[in-house]
Amino acid sequence: MPFTPFSPQTRRAFLGRVSQGVGTVALASLLRGPELRAARAARGVVHPLPLPQRAKRVIWLTMAGGPSQFETFDPKPKLAAMHGEPMPESMTKGQQLAQLQGQKLVCHAPQFPFERFGKNGTEICSLFPRLGAVIDDICLIRSMTTDAINHDPAHMFMNTGAQIAGRPSMGSWVNYGLGSEAENLPGFVVMVSTGPGRSPQPIAVRQWSSGFLPTRFQGVQLQGRGDAVHYLANPGRVSREQQGADIQAITALNRQHDAFVRDPEIATRIAQYEMAFQMQASVPELVDLRSERAETLELYGCTPGDGSFASNCLLARRMAERGVRFIQLYHRDWDHHSLLREELPLRAKETDRASAALITDLKQRGMLDDTLVVWTGEFGRTPMSQGNKGPTGRDHHNKSMSMWLAGAGVRGGLVYGATDELGYAAVDKVCTVHDLHATMLHQLGIQHDAFSVKFQGLDAKLTGVEGANVLRDILA
Repeated sequence: MPFTPFSPQTRRAFLGRVSQGVGTVALASLLRGPELRAARAARGVVHPLPLPQRAKRVIWLTMAGGPSQFETFDPKPKLAAMHGEPMPESMTKGQQLAQLQGQKLVCHAPQFPFERFGKNGTEICSLFPRLGAVIDDICLIRSMTTDAINHDPAHMFMNTGAQIAGRPSMGSWVNYGLGSEAENLPGFVVMVSTGPGRSPQPIAVRQWSSGFLPTRFQGVQLQGRGDAVHYLANPGRVSREQQGADIQAITALNRQHDAFVRDPEIATRIAQYEMAFQMQASVPELVDLRSERAETLELYGCTPGDGSFASNCLLARRMAERGVRFIQLYHRDWDHHSLLREELPLRAKETDRASAALITDLKQRGMLDDTLVVWTGEFGRTPMSQGNKGPTGRDHHNKSMSMWLAGAGVRGGLVYGATDELGYAAVDKVCTVHDLHATMLHQLGIQHDAFSVKFQGLDAKLTGVEGANVLRDILA
């Protein structure tokens, strides 16, 4: 409806209608080519950055289920010597356990040998020779701890800094703080893979929720097989031009409504319609790995479109090249209460080569310098045995776990922290999840204790209110 001096309207409505025209011009630019879209890259709320930015993006590799540190990165010869003997009560009395509470606690030796790799002779399990080959680019932390002892709250704590649902995930915090450099992809993308043979626990979509932040900052899940995004393609006989015209009309209506109600979720709705329109062209190109060299596919050990962790790692590199700010890959089925010796080699085979390839590929392209790669589970495993048919596995454990970081100013070839001689608890340079988050934000140029959003009358932070420390000793 055109504006005339005789049209009664509020100042708010007038400004809203003016903004509709601006929005239509912006959306029309989507149809005119990528050179105009670059100017529309979002800028985050943390501007200017208070700290030097060593990391421009994060690739977070989540081994869902809780990898055993005793069969990955924490050698324990004393535990091997005490195999089958009672666990010292001085260590375990009054301690929280998951399924072993009240049961006889028996020491369980590491099930596979460890080998030395790299310039410093870092010991890691022989099941991970490819990671051993790049160990000089990795900072291995053996003293990580967490507060949670069951899967879902442990994932929540690792992702959001809180064990309860409803808080923003770390990817949402980063996307909110820094914005996205991607022209036609979300700033926060999630992919999930599963190895064959078992029925792993589910990963809930709330793990990448934006919580109380605007929903445009939540993670977007891409599928590894079939259509990367469900229902993204246009229906039959609907052209891209027709779809663009529909979105223009919807945007105009949304802006008109927003002029009266001023609901931030309407702005999110407008942005998501526009992003979905852009993704119709960008996602098929992203997931089409045929443009990759045969040497690159061989490096990762993947077959395009197979939905494997290896393919997802390669896609993570492609997303990083396109400006995606936070990329989180889940690989499930690390929950080894039983059949540890039988199943863990399969998980190692599915992830070792691809994880190392990601580091190598990023380094060859000059991207490891400003890409932070993180490999971790949600908690560790007990040095005591568990199993219905003899000592075949390990229980959940939150007092000790191992993980690693690489790139973006993190010191390679370093082993940080230590557990006691049986691996029950971290005792040297103990790290918390909040410390890990604080270090990530620090490398991204964000001061963690000043990065907050008012929620329920409090200054909510990713790093919580308990206090967190940047792990400065692991930084170059």
